[in-house]
Amino acid sequence: MVGPGTKLTRWAAPISVAILLTACGGASAPDDPFRWLEESGNPRVTSWVEGENTKTLGVLQQDPRFAANLNDAQQAGRSPDRLPTPKIIDGEVYNFWQDPDHGRGIWRKTSVADYEAAQPNWVTVLDIDALARDEGKNWVWQGADCSPVTESHCLISLSEGGEDAATIREFDTHTRRFVADGFVLPRGKQLTSWSDDDTVLVSREWQPGELTTSGYPYVVKTWQRGQPLEAAIEVSRGEKTDMRSEPLVAADGDGHRVSLVARSPSFFEHEYSLITATGLRRIALPPKSAPIGLVGNRLLVQLDQQWSTAGTEFPAGSLVSLDAGDLGSDQPRATAVYTPGPQDSLQDVSATRDGVVVTALHDVRAQVTVYHPRPDGTWAAAPVALPDNASVTAGATDAHGALAYLTVDSFLTPPALWRLDTTTARAEVAKSTPPQFDPSPYVVEQQHATSPDGTVVPYFVVHRAGTALDGTTPTILTAYGGFGIAQTPHYEPTLGMLWLRHGGALVLANIRGGGEFGPAWHEAALTTHRQRAYDDFAAVGKDLVARKITSPQRLGITGRSNGGLLMGVEFTQHPELWNAVDIGVPLLDMLRYEQIAAGASWVGEYGSVDVPEQRDFLASISPYEQLKQGTAYPEPFVWTTTKDDRVGPQHARKFAAKLASFGAPYLFYEPSTGGHRGSTNIDDQATITALRYTYFMRKLM
Repeated sequence: MVGPGTKLTRWAAPISVAILLTACGGASAPDDPFRWLEESGNPRVTSWVEGENTKTLGVLQQDPRFAANLNDAQQAGRSPDRLPTPKIIDGEVYNFWQDPDHGRGIWRKTSVADYEAAQPNWVTVLDIDALARDEGKNWVWQGADCSPVTESHCLISLSEGGEDAATIREFDTHTRRFVADGFVLPRGKQLTSWSDDDTVLVSREWQPGELTTSGYPYVVKTWQRGQPLEAAIEVSRGEKTDMRSEPLVAADGDGHRVSLVARSPSFFEHEYSLITATGLRRIALPPKSAPIGLVGNRLLVQLDQQWSTAGTEFPAGSLVSLDAGDLGSDQPRATAVYTPGPQDSLQDVSATRDGVVVTALHDVRAQVTVYHPRPDGTWAAAPVALPDNASVTAGATDAHGALAYLTVDSFLTPPALWRLDTTTARAEVAKSTPPQFDPSPYVVEQQHATSPDGTVVPYFVVHRAGTALDGTTPTILTAYGGFGIAQTPHYEPTLGMLWLRHGGALVLANIRGGGEFGPAWHEAALTTHRQRAYDDFAAVGKDLVARKITSPQRLGITGRSNGGLLMGVEFTQHPELWNAVDIGVPLLDMLRYEQIAAGASWVGEYGSVDVPEQRDFLASISPYEQLKQGTAYPEPFVWTTTKDDRVGPQHARKFAAKLASFGAPYLFYEPSTGGHRGSTNIDDQATITALRYTYFMRKLM
C-alpha cells in the first residue's frame, strides 16, 4: 500500500528475500506414498515431525560447536547497537523493535531530531508482548498502515504464529489504544487501504469460498465507519481463477489521493481501475506495470514491459509519471522519470513532498538519484553522492517535507543511516552502527562465470585476504534467481561471527530469474526456460572449483523459498558438486505445488501442470520427482515451519520422507511457529542460524 511518508513499493513485491510462493492444479505420481504428509492437523503428521525434529536436534545441538554458534547468533540479534529502521508517520519517527526484554516486539516513536541522537528517547506506542499476554494469543507483528489524512489512525495487522493470514484492528497513535468500535477484520488473508479517515477499502473472503485458487481474495468492498462489516458495499469483483484483487490508495503531501483497484489475473499481470463516484474506470496501463506512488498529483508507474502510449515509447524497466487527471484517457500521456541502460535495473522508489528518490543498480552496484517535477511535466535528475560498492535501501520519507532516509551497507560494512535532503539531493550520515565483527582480514571480489549458453553471470566472493587458491576453503554459495528480485551485498553479523572468522568464504551469485539487470534478466528464466537459472548457478559452482577457491568437498549451498527450490534442483542435478545443501522453506514437489498453500499464485513464474509442455518441464526439474534411489547424494539440511501458509511445509516433509525411504542421509527440522519467514523473534532466528552454520561446519570444515 502507498501512503504519506511511506516507502513506495510495488503492491505485488514479495517480502524479503522473501516472495509470494505457493500452488495450482495437477498431481504428483498416482502412487505417491507420502501424500499423507500434506494433511494439516493429522496426528500422524505431527508425530512424524516431532520424531524428525528429535533426531535432527540430537545431531546438531549435540555438536560441540552449536553452543558457541547459538551464543554468537543471539549476541548479534540482541545487540542494542542495531540500526532502528525508521518510518515517518505524522511528522514523527516510528520503529518496530525486538530485544531480550521485548521478544514479540514494541512499536515505538520519537521525534526526528531525537531519532538521530545517539540514544533516542523512545516512547512505546504498542507492546505486542503485553497484548499477547493480556489476550492469550500468540501475536506476531505484521505491520501498520496509517490513514493518509490525519495519519493518527492505523490498521494494525497481527498474525498468530507468523502465518500470512492476519487479524486487522484500528489503532489510535495519539491515545495509544485500539479504537473502541473501530475497524476490525477477523483473521484471514486480506488486503486493506484507507480511502479517508472514515472509509476503508477491503479485499477479503466476504462469503465462504470467495477466494481465488491461489487462496487470496478477489472481491473489493468499501467499508464506512460505524457500519457492520456485512454492510460494506462491493466495488469490484474479479474471477476465481485470478491470482487476487487488491485496493490501492496513492496519496501525496498536497492532499491529493487516487483510489484504485488492482485486479491480477496472474502474479505478473494486472488490470488497474480508478474508483470514481460513478463506478470503476479502467486505466490503460500495460499488464506488466505497477503504480507505486503519487507526487504533485502525478501517478508514478513502474514498467516491466515496453509500452507505447500517446506517440511515446518507453522501454521495460522504466519509471514514468501520469497526470492524475488524465488516467481515464484511452491513450494516457506519460513522461519518463527514470530510463534504464543495458546494465541497469530499477530497485526502489520512494517520495517526499516534491521529490522522487530512485535507487537503481548498475552492474549490481547501487546508484541513487533524486528527480524533481518541472512545470512542463518533465523531471530533473540530481545524482546523490554515496559510498561506492555498497547496497542502498530506500527507507522512510516525509510526504510533507524534504526528508528521506537511506540505509547503506555492504558485506563488510555495517548499516549506516544517511539523511537525504531531496531539495538539494545532498546526503550525509545521520546514524551508524559499530561493526559486530572485525572486517579488516577480509576482502570482497566480483567475479564472472559463463553459463552453458554463453551468458556471463556475475558473482561476489567474500573471503579472508591472502587465502590460498588450493581448493581447501570452506565455501557457502547462495542465490535466489526468481520473481525479478535482485540479490545485492548486505551486512550480516552472523556471517562474520559464525563463518568468516573460522576461515569460511561466502559467494553470492546473480543468476537469471532475478532482477539484477531488469525485466529481461528475470524473464530469461520464466517457466520452461527456468533451467537457465539452474545452469547459471551450477556454472558459478564449477567456476569456484576451477579457480581453486574451493572444491566439491568444501562447497556448500543455501537458499530459501524459491531459493529452496533452487537448492533442491541443484541437489538432484549436480549431487557431485556440493557436500552440503541447506534447503529452507522450499518448494520441492513441482507437480503438486499448485495444490499446496498459495502455490497457484506462481503459475506465471513456474508454469502449470495443466499445460502439457510446462508439465513435462516441471516434472523434469521437480526435486521431489527427480530423487533417485541409489544416487550418492550429500546429506542435506531440509527445514520449514508448520505455520508457513505461503509455500507450505508439505514440500519439505515429503522430500525428507522420500530420502528416508531410500536410506539416504538427511536432516529435517520443522518448528511449530515462524511462518514463511522462518522465525517470529530474535531467539527463534538465532536457533535457526546456529543450526544452519553448525550443519555447514560439520560438512565443510
